[in-house]
Amino acid sequence: MSAAKAERPAALFWAEFAESRVALAGLAMFTLAVLAALFAPWITPQDPYDQAGLALMDARLPPGTVGTGGYAHWLGTDAAGRDVFSAILWGLRTSLFVGVAAGTLALAFGTTLGLAAAFFGGRIETLLMRIVDLQLSFPAILLALVLVASLGQGLWQVVTALVAAQYAYFARTVHGAALSERRKEYIEAASGIPLRPARILFRHLLPNVLPPLIVVATVQVANAIAIEATLSFLGVGLPVTEPSLGTLIANGFQFMLSGRYWISVYPGIALLIVIVAINLVGDRLRDVLNPRLKR
Repeated sequence: MSAAKAERPAALFWAEFAESRVALAGLAMFTLAVLAALFAPWITPQDPYDQAGLALMDARLPPGTVGTGGYAHWLGTDAAGRDVFSAILWGLRTSLFVGVAAGTLALAFGTTLGLAAAFFGGRIETLLMRIVDLQLSFPAILLALVLVASLGQGLWQVVTALVAAQYAYFARTVHGAALSERRKEYIEAASGIPLRPARILFRHLLPNVLPPLIVVATVQVANAIAIEATLSFLGVGLPVTEPSLGTLIANGFQFMLSGRYWISVYPGIALLIVIVAINLVGDRLRDVLNPRLKR
């Protein structure tokens, strides 16, 4: 009986989500991007970051040209002879990993901070929320740029900078939602038993603040992917040897004026599709989880 009750809200949630064809299109695009990234080693004609498999004779070939490897480069090649289609899928793996890893870690840290501030109140709440307010006064990309410049280039350096730049959005959202729940009877009863604060926070308070948190998480994953691409394009994010959509765009930017647009344009289109797809899903989740925002 409990399983049937659990399935019914999930079915209703999916039915309401599926009412939007735009959201379904976004979900389909994002799912396709994830599958393409996961199976990139098996569906791409070459490993674009295996130096032994690259040929300088294939450098900057136009889209559709057959290279020395005997296969057509449908999206052309870059200055190092890498197949652009292969590079996009391998770069998509890194970009999605950075976005999901940064979003998950920022979600965990910011949620814990916001719950603790709302539950304990007093000086703890004042101190934590002032720190959050101070951070939110700076653009996330500016803060990430400063942190990456201090930490150095690398995958985990970028993830660390993005977590530090984004956790405040989760903390502020959770704090606002938890304040309205903090004074309700079930929290006061749990405090009076008494239960351990950690159990009250994560067993009783957290499930009731999840709806707005889910929406913020989707937006921040898309923002993390965009910020990482921006940092890599500026040359302070991932090194040029790392497969990332941002580094691919940067690698071909110098050839744009010479007519070799495909080196930067196609990775840019892939980046745009992923970010738009995530935002479409997030917008629909916002409408479903908060009916007052429906148009």
